[in-house]
Amino acid sequence: MPMPSTAEKRAVFRKMHTEGCFVLPNPWDQGSAQALVAMGFQAVATTSAGYAWSCGRPDGGLSRADVLEHMRFMAGAVPVPVNADFESGFAASVSELEESVALALETGVSGFSLEDSTGDSQSPLMPMDQAAARISVARKVVDRLGGDTVLVGRAENFFVGVPDLDDAIARLKAYAEAGADCLYAPGIKTREQIRAVVEAVAPKPVNVLIGWDSELSVSDLAGLGVRRISVGGAMARSAWGGFLRAARAIKENGSFAGFADQPPAAELNGIFGPFANAETGR
Repeated sequence: MPMPSTAEKRAVFRKMHTEGCFVLPNPWDQGSAQALVAMGFQAVATTSAGYAWSCGRPDGGLSRADVLEHMRFMAGAVPVPVNADFESGFAASVSELEESVALALETGVSGFSLEDSTGDSQSPLMPMDQAAARISVARKVVDRLGGDTVLVGRAENFFVGVPDLDDAIARLKAYAEAGADCLYAPGIKTREQIRAVVEAVAPKPVNVLIGWDSELSVSDLAGLGVRRISVGGAMARSAWGGFLRAARAIKENGSFAGFADQPPAAELNGIFGPFANAETGR
């Protein structure tokens, strides 16, 4: 599989946001990313939680250097665009944010998100004007250094215990005006919530996070005007679920029944074989 240039990947990814609806699954390592590409997915996205768990850390427990290294590795591991979960940018000041965004762009990712959470349970969201100003700062750095890189603005209301749809929409509109290319409010679930967000920020594209408890299909979300669909840490949790069930069955029951329904080695070798001699950016 030939490896397109970073500029080519970014151009493809930006075009994907102009029409239709696509699924942006979230692998956490090289193997999971390559398996998704082999299945035909046209782009993938990192998951901060999935990668942290693979490192034996909780979500949010990795440093900026750790995350940047992972972004660079993933961008070079597959021939499709990679969108990065860059959390809140690992920056407290404007100068630190400018540096963080520049470093993120150097990794070769085709898009990245900035969220407005603080990590402080007493005050979990940044003030709206401050968060919008950070998007504006990131926009200027992307325009200077990032070419077609897609900038995603995230309103974390529903993830941090402030499930106020009106506030989330106001934030997304502010982020759109500040220069975000795509808007994202992880945690919204109902058709009414999703439709309200899509209509509020139109014509800019909206990303929706879907988990195990959603009854909505890809066609349902496309009908609501959603441009892209991600699954966050759900695939990593699925993998960990199989691992933990098998391990617990051995430990607690002396049973190996947890190995049922696993893919044969030949299938996995067949998935990864085409990548073995491929040119990559690693």
